[in-house]
Amino acid sequence: MTAAHERDLARELRRQITSGELPAGSRLPSELDLAASHAVSRSVVRSALAALARQGLVESRRGAGWFVQAATTQGFDRMRSFTQWAEARGRESGGRVVRREVRRATPREARLLGIGTGDEVLYMVRVRTLEGRDVMVERSTWAPWVLPHVERMPDDAHSTTRLLADAGIVITHGNHRIEAVAASSEDARLLGVRRSSPMLQVRRETYAANGRPVECGEDRYLPHTISFEAQAAGTAELPDAG
Repeated sequence: MTAAHERDLARELRRQITSGELPAGSRLPSELDLAASHAVSRSVVRSALAALARQGLVESRRGAGWFVQAATTQGFDRMRSFTQWAEARGRESGGRVVRREVRRATPREARLLGIGTGDEVLYMVRVRTLEGRDVMVERSTWAPWVLPHVERMPDDAHSTTRLLADAGIVITHGNHRIEAVAASSEDARLLGVRRSSPMLQVRRETYAANGRPVECGEDRYLPHTISFEAQAAGTAELPDAG
């Protein structure tokens, strides 16, 4: 019965969080209070909270208790940059370029950007922030045709998407692939985590309104910083079990 109690409690807390009854950033009742109000043991409460933490819904703060995770969900129903996503949720985003170099495209980059392997591309590494906190490493390879607009971008530029839009290049669609990865040495150094720590990686290719590839790259997020949501349309296919 203990496992059933854990699932029931986790389900009820999840409902309160997703409905806004427990808003983002709010403190949950203490473990003792939750145990008493739901007529379960404290170990059941801890297991339920741990399950919600793995889903990115709550977080434990040493000495302060459990809180509803302030990170929110990024949907794939529309094409938004990191800055646009943050602004739509009232979050303050930022970023800084830590490395940039013009070099020859790799075979993979050439394929994704529709160019030759001898063509020059701009490779850029940025650290992105939410509310002043470093949360993501963004690695981008830019197609040659947009180089004049991004290669002189200030290191502290707020948004490359906005910079391109000002030049008449509007990003309209893209492809995303999500996977769990281990932090590299560079990730660890830039974000202040241990090497091999778990991270959420989003590989992406973005395209302009004229259909031309603009960039390809990958974003690596700290755990419990952001979650992603996809809605299946009528023609969507789901993988078979097993």
